[in-house]
Amino acid sequence: MRRLGYLTWTGVRTLTSAATRKMGEAKIIDGTAIAKSIRNEVAERIKSLQSQHPRFQPQLAIVQAGERPDSNVYVRMKARAAEEVGIKFKHITLPEEAEVDEVVEVVQKLNDDPDISGILVQLPLGSHVGSVGESEVTEAVSPEKDVDGFHAYNIGHLASRASNPLFIPCTPAGVLRLLESTGVTITGANAVVLGRSDIVGSPVAALLRSRDATVTQCHSHTKNLPEIVKNADIVVSAIGKPHYVQGSWIKPGAIVIDVGTNYIPDATKKSGQRLVGDVDFESARQIASHITPVPGGVGPMTVALLMVNTLKAAERQWEEDRSRRVKPLKLDIKEKVPSDIDIAMAQTPKPIAQLAHEIGLLHDELENYGKYKAKVELSVLDRLAHRKDGKYIVISGITPTPLGEGKSTTTVGLAQALGAHLRRPAFACVRQPSQGPTFGIKGGAAGGGYSQVIPMDEFNLHLTGDIHAVTAANNLLAAALDARMFHEATQSDKALYNRLVPTKKGKREFAPLMLKRLKKLGIDKTDPNELTQEEITRFARLDVDPDTITWNRVIDVNDRFLRKITIGQNPTEQGQERVTGFDIAVASECMAVLALTTDLADMRRRLGSMVVATSKHGDPITADDIGVGGALAVLMKDAIKPNLMQTLEGTPVFVHAGPFANIAHGNSSILADRVALKLAGTEEGDSPDRVGYVLTEGGFGADMGMEKFCDIKCRVSGLKPDATVIVATTRALKMHGGGPEVTPGKPLHDTYTKEDLVTLEEGCKNLVKHIENSRKFGLKVIVAINRFASDTPAELELIRNKALAGGADAAVVSNHWAEGGAGARALAEAVVTTCEGESNFKFLYDLNLPIEKKIEIIAKEIYGADGIELSELAQKQVETYTRQGFSNLPICMAKTQYSFSHDPKLKNVPTGFTIPIRAVRLSAGAGFLYPLLGDMQTMPGLGTRPGFWEVDIDTETGRPIGLF
Repeated sequence: MRRLGYLTWTGVRTLTSAATRKMGEAKIIDGTAIAKSIRNEVAERIKSLQSQHPRFQPQLAIVQAGERPDSNVYVRMKARAAEEVGIKFKHITLPEEAEVDEVVEVVQKLNDDPDISGILVQLPLGSHVGSVGESEVTEAVSPEKDVDGFHAYNIGHLASRASNPLFIPCTPAGVLRLLESTGVTITGANAVVLGRSDIVGSPVAALLRSRDATVTQCHSHTKNLPEIVKNADIVVSAIGKPHYVQGSWIKPGAIVIDVGTNYIPDATKKSGQRLVGDVDFESARQIASHITPVPGGVGPMTVALLMVNTLKAAERQWEEDRSRRVKPLKLDIKEKVPSDIDIAMAQTPKPIAQLAHEIGLLHDELENYGKYKAKVELSVLDRLAHRKDGKYIVISGITPTPLGEGKSTTTVGLAQALGAHLRRPAFACVRQPSQGPTFGIKGGAAGGGYSQVIPMDEFNLHLTGDIHAVTAANNLLAAALDARMFHEATQSDKALYNRLVPTKKGKREFAPLMLKRLKKLGIDKTDPNELTQEEITRFARLDVDPDTITWNRVIDVNDRFLRKITIGQNPTEQGQERVTGFDIAVASECMAVLALTTDLADMRRRLGSMVVATSKHGDPITADDIGVGGALAVLMKDAIKPNLMQTLEGTPVFVHAGPFANIAHGNSSILADRVALKLAGTEEGDSPDRVGYVLTEGGFGADMGMEKFCDIKCRVSGLKPDATVIVATTRALKMHGGGPEVTPGKPLHDTYTKEDLVTLEEGCKNLVKHIENSRKFGLKVIVAINRFASDTPAELELIRNKALAGGADAAVVSNHWAEGGAGARALAEAVVTTCEGESNFKFLYDLNLPIEKKIEIIAKEIYGADGIELSELAQKQVETYTRQGFSNLPICMAKTQYSFSHDPKLKNVPTGFTIPIRAVRLSAGAGFLYPLLGDMQTMPGLGTRPGFWEVDIDTETGRPIGLF
C-alpha cells in the first residue's frame, strides 16, 4: 500500500473492459472505474473525519464568467462529483463581460472565507480577457486553496526537486494515477510527453522526472517526432490534435496515456460531432500494452483528483485552524534585570497581523491601529460560537501593599509560560491602565521585568483611545443633564415643548427616543399635537432634584482640586449654579458598562438605562430620558471592540476596559474574555490536550477583584471560571504579619529584605483567608509565590506549606519577573494539572435577597466583619432603590484595597469590626449597586513626588523614557 495525497491507493491493477481483452490488443485503462474508486475513497475519508469532527466540511467554490455551454458542462460534472463525495459546492456566476479586477475581487473574498476549502476559476473567462488577464486571476487564488494546482507557487514547487507543491494539477495527477494502475516501473523508464502547456504537459513531465523517469518533452517544433516516440516506454500526449499520434509511432508494449480532447465531425451522432483523443486509438491499441480511451480515460480522473485536492485542502485548513501555534519571541535575559522600559524597548514585537493569524483570527476580523496593536471585530464570536470555551482562570492576589505585588506581572508571565514554553493556546486579558496611576505613584500596568505587555509605552498611554471615548460619552451626558436643567428652569412648559418637538417643514414629529419616554410615562400617543397640557408638562419636564444628582464629569488625570467644584457661575447661566465634581475617567459608569456589555445592542441598552438623578416625584432619570443614550453609544461604538497586543515573548494579550477595583468592579471586559475563550476553545472531537487557557485579571486582592469577578462579571456573562491564581509575596505577607509600613518612595525596612520567618508566618494568615474565600465560590486555587531577589528558600517554602495547609490545590514559586515565561513554567504546569475536569463554580449570594442582606453577606463571609451599619443616607437610598425596582442587582463594594475591612490600617485578618456604609449608589446601566465603605475617593490625588518626574522623551528617537 502506498500513500497518495491524503488517500491510500490499494493495490496496483489495471481496470479493463472484458470486451476489449483480446489477444494482441492493448489493455484498456478504465479511467471511469478508477475515478469512481478514488471518489469512493474521498467519500469514506470525509465520513470518517466527520464522525470524529462533525463540523469538518470541505467546500469547493467555482467562479464562472459567462454561460459557455462547454464550461457549463464541466461545472455540472464537478458539482455532481462534489455532491457524490460529500463536498459542499458553491457556484459563483459573473457576467461574461466581467473585468479581471472584478473576478479577482471575488476570488480574494473566497480566499478570506474560512468555509471555503478550494477555489477553481473556470476558464476561459470572457472573450475580452486574454492570457495575461487569466494568469492574473489564477494567481489571485491563494496557493492554499489552489485545488486546480495552477498557481505559480504550486507549479514552481512541482518543478523543483527541493520542494513539494501544496497541490498537483488535477489532470497531471490523474495521468500519474493511471500509469500506476498498470503496474509499470516508472523509475528508469523512457517517457515522452507531447505538449508543454503549464496545465498538463510541463507538470506531467515534472511528475515523471520526480519518479526518476528519463523524460523527453516534445512540442510543435520538435523534429523527428515519430522516431522519438518510438523509443518511449511511456507516451503521454496533450497536444490537442485529433488522431495525431499513429500506432506506427508506438514502441511495442509501451503504455499510452491520451489526454487529448478533440471534436471531429460525425454524422451518426446527434450533435454531429464525436470526441476523440490525440492518439489514433485503433492503430495504437494493436501495438501498446496499455492505453486510455477517449472518452473514459483521463477525463473522469481530472474531476476525481479535484475532489482529492479539495479534501486535502480542507484537511490542511482544518489542522491549521485547530493548531493555532504562536511563534514565540526570544528573550535576551540579563543577569541584572534592566528597567521595565529598557526591556520593553529592547524587544521588537511581531506585527500584530501576524499574531492575529497565529491565534486564528481572520483578516476581516482585525482593525489595525498602527503596526503593533489592533481592535478585534465582535463577529469572531459568531464564527466560533460552536466551540467549547477554553479554561477560564481569574488572577487575583493577597491584600497588597501600596507598591503592588506583581499581579499583572504574574498574569503576563504565566501567559508566556503557557503559550511560549508549554505551547498551549494562552491569552492574557488585562485592563487598560488609567493615566492617573501611570503618572502618579503606582506607575503603569503592563507588568514588569521580563513579563510585560508590549509596546509598553503604547499600552500605558492612549492605546486605541477607549478611555477617551468613555470620557467623551460621560461628559456629554453631564453636559446634557445640566443643559436640560437650565432650559427647564428658564422656559415655560409651552416654550420648552415647542423647542423639544419643533415643527420642521410644516410637520411635527417625536424623535425615536421620545417615543420611549412617552411609553415610560404611560402616554400612548405618537402625534405631538395630540398631547394634553398635563401630558406636555409630564413629557417636557424631567424635574431633576439637584440634591440627587450622582453623575459627575470625568478626566483621566489624578486631580484632587476637581473633587468638588461649583459650575454655572457665568452670567449666561442665569444663576443656575450647583456644586458637583470630577471623578477619574475609569470610575465612570460608562467604563463599567463597557466592561460588562455582551454586544453592541446590550451596550446601547445599558448606556440608555444609566440613572443620573431622581426627579422631584421620586422617579429615576436615565440617559434615554435626557435623549442622549444613542449618542453615547455612537461615541463608544469602536471602544466596544477588544484591543489585541502581545507579551514580550509574542503571546497574545487582550487589553480592554479599565474600571477601578476599589470604586468599581475592577475587571477587564466580558467581551475580551469571551473572544479569548473561543480562540482558546476546542472543536467537538478534539483531545483534551488541545484546550487553551484564558487568564483574566481581577484588580487588587481576591476580596475585591475576584469577588466582584464572580458575583458581578460572571453573573452577566454566564461564564464559569475553573480556578483562581492568588499572587502572594513575602513583602506583603510580612507587612500583614506586623512589619513596618510600606511607603512608596521610601526605602524598605530590613524586615522586608532579610529573612524573618516569624513575621512572615503570622502574615500568612492573610493568604489563607483569601484561599478560604476563593473556596466559597467553588474555585480551585493555585497560589503563585512571586519571588523577589531577597527572598530566602526557607521563606518561600514556608509560604508554600502554609498555602497547601490552608486549602490551596497547588502552591508554586515563580520567578517570571527575572526569567520571563521560563521562570513561570512550573506555575503553568500546576495550572494545567489543577484545571483538569469541570468547574464547580457557584455564586456567594442570591440576587433576590434584600439589598442590605447581600451587603451583609459579603461583609461577613469575605471580609470577616461582625456586621454592617448603614448611615441614615444609605438607608434612605436602599429604600429608594428598592421602591424603584433595583433591589435585585448585585453588589459592588467600594472600599480600600489595603485591608479586608473598611480601614486601611487594619492589616492581616482583622476581626471584631463593623463595616460602616455611608452611602449606596446605583449604576443601573452597568447593573449593580455600590455601597461606599468609609471615606472612599473617586478622584485620586497626586503625591509630593509623582511618577511624572521621571518621564520624558528622547527627542532623537521619539521614544518615551522613564515610564514604569
